Amino acid sequence: MNRQELISQILKKRSFLCVGLDPDPKKMPQCVFDLYDPIFEFNKAIIDATAPYCVAYKPNIAFYEVFGVRGLKAFIKTINYIRRHHKHHLIIADAKRGDIGNTSQMYARTFFDEYKVDALTVAPYMGEDSVTPFLGYEGKWVILLALTSNKGSQDFQFTADQQGERLFEKVLRTSQQWGNDENMMYVVGATQGRLFEDIRRVAPRHFLLVPGVGAQGGSLEEVCKYGMNDDCGLLVNSSRGIIHASQDDHYAEIAGNKARELQQQMAEELLKHKL
Repeated sequence: MNRQELISQILKKRSFLCVGLDPDPKKMPQCVFDLYDPIFEFNKAIIDATAPYCVAYKPNIAFYEVFGVRGLKAFIKTINYIRRHHKHHLIIADAKRGDIGNTSQMYARTFFDEYKVDALTVAPYMGEDSVTPFLGYEGKWVILLALTSNKGSQDFQFTADQQGERLFEKVLRTSQQWGNDENMMYVVGATQGRLFEDIRRVAPRHFLLVPGVGAQGGSLEEVCKYGMNDDCGLLVNSSRGIIHASQDDHYAEIAGNKARELQQQMAEELLKHKL
């Protein structure tokens, strides 16, 4: 999915929702554990229920690797299911990869050639040669960590140099020499509020993947007020608030309702911004 196709889906669905597929067995309904492949069957039901209301899915690979080979098989089945049955959705692997060049090449081959996802989250802190191997795939997106939603973001990301440029701003500015707004997005946490203004001063056109709305306390209205651009420019992720909204047998229906509620709020925000 290229940039224009993504924008078209956002405007068509009146939604910029990304559903995080982070299945936690402690929060999953008991009924799925009677099935042959509980993780996949849980994801499948969630995907079918939420597909009309979102434009992207983001499985976090940690929630699959924890089960070893069995979990990776569920991860692959989930990706293949979206590709076959909901092909107009962007598939983001949340794996936060990034290492020296040769290792990054192997990670890129794994996710883009083997798993065939559309986008991958990448940690930029080892520099250019750890990121550029991911940018060599036509039609694929690299999503760099820029300003995250966790408390620990204060430890390093706000450190300023002698000119007053903070580390997250340097990541944004420098990385634009490696890629562009057609193949690179940035992770910016919803809890950062007005800092989206600072992000947009450095990266006005890039799409931002925004976790932290809902369970982590981020405000959708605030994200849109300070972060939305003329193309929308946002993919707002919700994971726990949708997929683990219920543990009863009607979990998928309730997840669909939660996704629809967010989609309706997003439609209002798009209207506010004349999109």
